[in-house]
Amino acid sequence: MTLAHEEFAEQVAPLRPGLLLHCYRMLASSHDAEDAVQETLVRAWRGIDRFEARSALRTWLYTIATHVCLREIERRGRRLRPIDLSPAAADPAVALGVPLTETVWLGPLPAAGLTWASTPADAVYEQKEAVELAFIAALQHLPPLQRGALVMRDVLAMSAAEVAVALDTTTAAVNSALQRARAAMQERMPERSQQRVLRDLGDERVRQSVAAFVAAWERADVGAVVALLADDVVLAMPPYLEWYEGRDAVGRFLGQAPLAPGKRWSCSPTTANGQPAVAKHRWDEQVGAWLAHSLSVLSLDDSGGILRIDAFLDPSACVASTPGGAR
Repeated sequence: MTLAHEEFAEQVAPLRPGLLLHCYRMLASSHDAEDAVQETLVRAWRGIDRFEARSALRTWLYTIATHVCLREIERRGRRLRPIDLSPAAADPAVALGVPLTETVWLGPLPAAGLTWASTPADAVYEQKEAVELAFIAALQHLPPLQRGALVMRDVLAMSAAEVAVALDTTTAAVNSALQRARAAMQERMPERSQQRVLRDLGDERVRQSVAAFVAAWERADVGAVVALLADDVVLAMPPYLEWYEGRDAVGRFLGQAPLAPGKRWSCSPTTANGQPAVAKHRWDEQVGAWLAHSLSVLSLDDSGGILRIDAFLDPSACVASTPGGAR
C-alpha cells in the first residue's frame, strides 16, 4: 500500500459509517449496502486523480455512492415486504407455504458496528428515524430519482445543486422530484416515528416491554406473548409470503408454529433499524446446539404494546445482532 493510498484510507474511514447508512437507505439491504460502500471506495480510489477538491470529499463520495446505488436499483428493482404482495393470511392454522427465496425482500439493519453521526441542522429526519423499517419501506415505493432526492436533501441536508450533480439532473428536476417524494412519504409513513414513540415511553418502559417479550417467548408462553401485543398487531416473516394481522390471528399462528410444544428458544435483546429487536436462536436436537434463527424487529405503540413484529428469518442477521456472535 502506497502512502497516498494510506492517506486516502485515513481520510475516508470516518465517512464510511455514514456511507453505509446512505446505501442502506437507498437499497434496503445491509448486505447490498456493504457491497455498495466497497464499490464506492474502490471507484473513488481509482478516480482520486480526478478529485481536485472542488467539492468536499464527503460530497464526492456520496455522489459516487448514489450512482452505485441507482445502478443496483435499476438491476434489482425495489425491495418488498410481505404486506406489499398479499392480504393478511385468512387462516393462521394453515401451514406456511414455500419460502419465496427469489423475491427481493427488504432486509434489516443490525446494530452491530453501527455508529451514528449527529443529525444535520437542516435535515427533515433524524438519523435514526431515517433507518426505521417504516421509513425504509416507504422509500422503496419511490422511483429512484425521488428516492435519491429525498434521502440526500431531507436526511443528508445536501443542497439541491449538490443533489442535482449526484443525480445527473437539474436543480429544478431535483426540487420537483423532492416535492413528489415528500407527498408520497407522508401518505405511507405513520403519524409518529418510532424514535418519538420510544422517547415518550422512556428507556425503562421500552426495556420492560422487550424483556417481557423475551421471557414469554423463551417460556413458549403464547398467552403471555399475546398479552404484550397491540390489538391491531402485524406479524410478518420474510421470506414467507404469509403475514398475520390482529392479536387473535397472531396468537393462533404462534401457538401452532414457532411456539408449538417441543420447540426451545434462546433470545437476546438487541437493536436494529434504530428500534428494539430480539435475536433468536432455536435449539436443534440433532446438532445438540443453539442455532441462529432470526431477528425480530419490534415496533411499539404509545402504551408500549407491540404493534408490529418483523421477523427476518435470516440467521446471519441474528448473528450480526447478538453480542459475541452466535450462541
